[in-house]
Amino acid sequence: MLADDSTLLREGLKRLLVEEGHEVAASVGDAPALLAALAAAGPRPLDAVVVDVRMPPTHTDEGLRAALEIRRRWPGVGVLVLSQYVERRYATELLTTATEGVGYLLKDRVVQVDEFLDALERVGSGGTAFDPEVVRQLLARSSHADPLKRLTAREREVLAAMAAGHANASIARQLHISQSAVEKHINAIFDKLDLSAAAGYSRRVLAVLRYLGT
Repeated sequence: MLADDSTLLREGLKRLLVEEGHEVAASVGDAPALLAALAAAGPRPLDAVVVDVRMPPTHTDEGLRAALEIRRRWPGVGVLVLSQYVERRYATELLTTATEGVGYLLKDRVVQVDEFLDALERVGSGGTAFDPEVVRQLLARSSHADPLKRLTAREREVLAAMAAGHANASIARQLHISQSAVEKHINAIFDKLDLSAAAGYSRRVLAVLRYLGT
């Protein structure tokens, strides 16, 4: 089954697949129609679905949510997600919720017919297929996944004391440094954790939450 709001792309993929000997059970333009078509298929065996990440009505994450729903309700159906860009959160969520029968390709990869067909067949047979650019960006992200690694040993000590509820003066006494030094360390912590001075948010609280989250 195919789900993409671009009629041109959808019909092009349908024609390609039919010419390659595959059967397209349904070709739809939004996520609800895809889920309805899957439900209507009943026990009929289906190898895979190809779904765009962004579809009507909001063009945000309808396709991804449909993909996750398919993995939950029809775990035997492979899901190949197409996206215009590398959307890290979506790719990561798909990777962490399924270990087989999933794929994530950039739409530019579709024009490489052999690569697209190979990816679809792997996903349909229970394998995985991730665009090399997606993998590259996820690996780049993972190497910087823990922002606390940017902190010096002293900054981590200051942050730990903050998490324990100590005020700046108490931290200074505890670590045997001046209060101005504590303030400099805290500002460095905010910078390294990418915590801007946005109105209405306590950077101190956000820093502690980040620390506790690790």
